[in-house]
Amino acid sequence: MSQEKNKIIEEQRLHIIEQACRQIGKGAFYSTIIIVASFLPVFLLTGQEGKLFSPLAWTKTFILLIDAFIAVTLVPVLILFFLKGNFKSETKNPVNNILQKLYSPIIKICLKWRKTTIGINFIALCISIPMMMSLGTEFMPPLDEGSILFMPVTMPDASNSEIKRILQVQDKIIKSVPEVLNVLGKAGRASTATDNSPISMIETIILLKPKNEWRAGIKKEDIINELNAKLQIPGTVNGFTQPIINRINMLSTGIRTDVGVKILGDNLDTINVIAQKVKQELTGMDGVKDLYSEPITGGKYIDIKINKEEIGRYGLNEDDVNRVIESLIGGMKLTTTIEGRKRFSVNVRLAQDYRNSLEDIKRTIIQTKDFGPIPLSSVADIYFAEGPPMIQSENSLLRGTVLFNVRGRDLGSAVQDAQKKVNETIKKLPKGYFIEWSGQYENQIRASNTLKIIIPIVLFIIFLVLYMVYKSVREAFFSIITVPFALIGGVFMIYFYDVNLSVAVAVGFIALFGIAVQTGIFMVIYLHEAMHKLVELKGNSRETISDEDLTEFVYRGAAQRLRPKIMTVCVALFGLIPILWSHGVGSDVMIPIVLPMIGGVFTSSIHVLLTTPVVFEMVKRYELNKFGKMDMVESSIKH
Repeated sequence: MSQEKNKIIEEQRLHIIEQACRQIGKGAFYSTIIIVASFLPVFLLTGQEGKLFSPLAWTKTFILLIDAFIAVTLVPVLILFFLKGNFKSETKNPVNNILQKLYSPIIKICLKWRKTTIGINFIALCISIPMMMSLGTEFMPPLDEGSILFMPVTMPDASNSEIKRILQVQDKIIKSVPEVLNVLGKAGRASTATDNSPISMIETIILLKPKNEWRAGIKKEDIINELNAKLQIPGTVNGFTQPIINRINMLSTGIRTDVGVKILGDNLDTINVIAQKVKQELTGMDGVKDLYSEPITGGKYIDIKINKEEIGRYGLNEDDVNRVIESLIGGMKLTTTIEGRKRFSVNVRLAQDYRNSLEDIKRTIIQTKDFGPIPLSSVADIYFAEGPPMIQSENSLLRGTVLFNVRGRDLGSAVQDAQKKVNETIKKLPKGYFIEWSGQYENQIRASNTLKIIIPIVLFIIFLVLYMVYKSVREAFFSIITVPFALIGGVFMIYFYDVNLSVAVAVGFIALFGIAVQTGIFMVIYLHEAMHKLVELKGNSRETISDEDLTEFVYRGAAQRLRPKIMTVCVALFGLIPILWSHGVGSDVMIPIVLPMIGGVFTSSIHVLLTTPVVFEMVKRYELNKFGKMDMVESSIKH
């Protein structure tokens, strides 16, 4: 008899486990799929933002897919093995009792004052919209690399000796700042064909001491402002950035600052006029720093113009004179020397001492057949001429550029104000000339356009997954409206933390979509379970189900399974909140991702725990009044 009784108890245990897994398994599986689907926009990001965030998306996707598989296969088996012995009622759990005592009176008030509860939610949503509209925008949060790249530009005709002197003076001034550890500067280009820097461009890497050795209350922005004030040298235009982001900007957009205004056309003089107008309009604008127009004129050249009448008088031709100019001044290849497998060209030209000045070049000797040696100045006019120090082209057009960094305000609004001011002044460009805004702003526009296309598609995919869960368009719609209410907390968090909207913040909101819907799925599952119990008890009819019965069973569905809902929220919060206290390298990017997730999880949880039962009751009451019965969803809650 005892053995038979134990067998019955074991069969009951297996039946309970089976029913519980059927109830929750499908919802857990599809909620995981929704989180994976919400990350689709991250996979479609390109450029710098795609390289930065795609590893995060791939890692989370693989983890969640494995998690979804384990949730429906391994977890039920583990429950079967380990969930044995005497079980205590959920009412004996002290944590659950505390949560029930806090939650029960609040949800009862919300179910009583249904319209007020929904109205408060909509008021909070309406308040968050202007707050979000007032936020600044930028491409990516500035990552503190721990160092500074100082990039001053001098006049294009500055001599090598003058550049060397300026470089030494600047390094000495920079080293005088207490927070500076080491300084290393260079002028001109490196020994590579990919570096086209002119001698007038100086690059100085400034390594800073650890922050605990800085003066009290000083920030990196203060150090940059102090350096900028001390390094005001006549004839130079200062520019401050960071080594890594500078190289990324130059490789991706061809612009070494945050923003560049490209003027494209066919004539350098016209481009220079437009560039100077743009620079004049941007001068003094709030947030515009390190403003600099790349010089299109100012380069010094030696022009040698051959006098045809004179060379004819001396029995020479143009080739004779050009050959002398090439071999003695420019350099002419004589032969090639071979050393093993290596080959070296041998060039010859006039020694440095004989070509240091214009007068020395004029005295260069040309040998004639009938008149002996004559100076080069007797058959050619030699003089200095101005020209472009560097000719840049893009898309088969000549290019001029106005460069500037943005400090003290967000990138998006600064560029928008700059565009507005430039467009008001330069209303019409000559035919064949164009203005393009590039740099970090170009990346920001590209990423924003991608997200605008992809996010609606992702919301539609989430809606389809919810429909697969509930087999009801109405239920899927009421679950997906959790998303905008989840945005409320995210907006409040980034607003009060004074964080600009960026790709990192967008990734945080994208991750929030799935988490918010996940919590809502479990609430709706338990509410439908309560409705099935109500129908089993009183039948599915308006005549047998009163409003008080409906409210009571909605309350039971919302309150009786409170602990697993709170656990779902707490797991997300406990994993994210510690990031707020991180201060290492990379925290500048991680915190903007986490902020909307933390705030959104908090407000979406409040919405799911308080508003979802209210909306659910209103829908079921509407169905009873209009159709005489409730629409019973047969999904994961069937048992």
